[in-house]
Amino acid sequence: MKISALNGFKDIVPGEVELWQHVENVARDIFARFHFSEIRMPILEKTDLFARSIGEATDIVEKEMYTFVDKQITMRPEATASLLRAYIQHGLHVKKPVQRLFTIGPMFRHERPQKGRLRQFHQMDVEVLGAANPRVDAELMGLGSMLMEELGISVSLEMNSLGCPVCRPGFRETLLNFINERLEHLCDDCKRRSSTNPLRVLDCKNPKCREQVEEAPSIQEHLCEDCDTHFAAVQKNLQQLGVQYSLNKFMVRGLDYYTRTTFEFITEDLGAQAAVGAGGRYDGLIEQLGGPKNIPGIGFALGMERLVLLLQQQEQEQAAASGVDIFIAGLGEKASEFAFPLVHTLRLNKIVAAMDHEGRSLKSQMKQANKAGAAWVLIVGENELEQGQVVLRNMETKEQEEITTSSLIDILLEKLQ
Repeated sequence: MKISALNGFKDIVPGEVELWQHVENVARDIFARFHFSEIRMPILEKTDLFARSIGEATDIVEKEMYTFVDKQITMRPEATASLLRAYIQHGLHVKKPVQRLFTIGPMFRHERPQKGRLRQFHQMDVEVLGAANPRVDAELMGLGSMLMEELGISVSLEMNSLGCPVCRPGFRETLLNFINERLEHLCDDCKRRSSTNPLRVLDCKNPKCREQVEEAPSIQEHLCEDCDTHFAAVQKNLQQLGVQYSLNKFMVRGLDYYTRTTFEFITEDLGAQAAVGAGGRYDGLIEQLGGPKNIPGIGFALGMERLVLLLQQQEQEQAAASGVDIFIAGLGEKASEFAFPLVHTLRLNKIVAAMDHEGRSLKSQMKQANKAGAAWVLIVGENELEQGQVVLRNMETKEQEEITTSSLIDILLEKLQ
């Protein structure tokens, strides 16, 4: 019996792995320009690390982690918690007050596999630890925008502020009152979240829930003075860098540790809107994990699978756009002998032409023509050739016409040039 890969786990084979290498190489080049250093962490961590950092009431901790219950260890579902554990354990703050770190590797979540989302997935993670200045927030978003641009991927940047422990409780109460008025119309997950983490209700993807919270209060209107000043400075700094962005009051992210700035890089090229990268500020998390007090942090992660999918789509579009002008399908040796110099003549006239040299059937050659993105196919049969006739087929309209061989070159040049 043939054994296949587990559902949600994928081999990266030759022909695809080169795209992964390209993404990594472009990213590493940009990380170096921003003076980031690489760090590598183990895949297995103590389960408590993720429960304390991500939040026990999050979907990740409640439903999605791969945990060895008897050992209380978990395969990492994201990189930030592991990176901060290493930062604290090795006293990196002592060696350098501001650490600029990145890591690339696999993460694991047990969720429904879909396009660009697997159970073993890969992320590039970028973190700045020890810097509270809003310029750093803008700098990281600028880095992400630069990476997308150099990869040739079209995204939009959306941003929000989640406030801090000073202003968030007041907003939480206002939001909870709003939610309770509509509680009976929300899904079961949102009803449960309303008491544990009402902010997550804003993030629900259920269309009925989205409709109910459309008029929800915005945390941007409830920020304390310090958070409001910080958020305004981030926007000013983004404008200085020429980075385009929009504000999204519903962006709350799926992790509990975020404070103040949160952001996502969104694409519409994967069907429904999808985030290819996301992150934010998490001041206070290092202390929460047992590290030194008052060390701020901010970072974001990019999904490798989604980046590669976008690049593959580009390759397909480029292949279609740069397909051959005409494919000549010769049926039999005499037809191939006629086609061979004809292809060369067309190429001399700057026309992209192709033919089959293996004597395949017409059906096989038409498949070749389709794969090559041929606009036209010239069908040359031995019997028709003896009568001085060939058939020209328009691959878009499927219309065919017979052409005499004596006027063939002139007609082809007229149509193809």
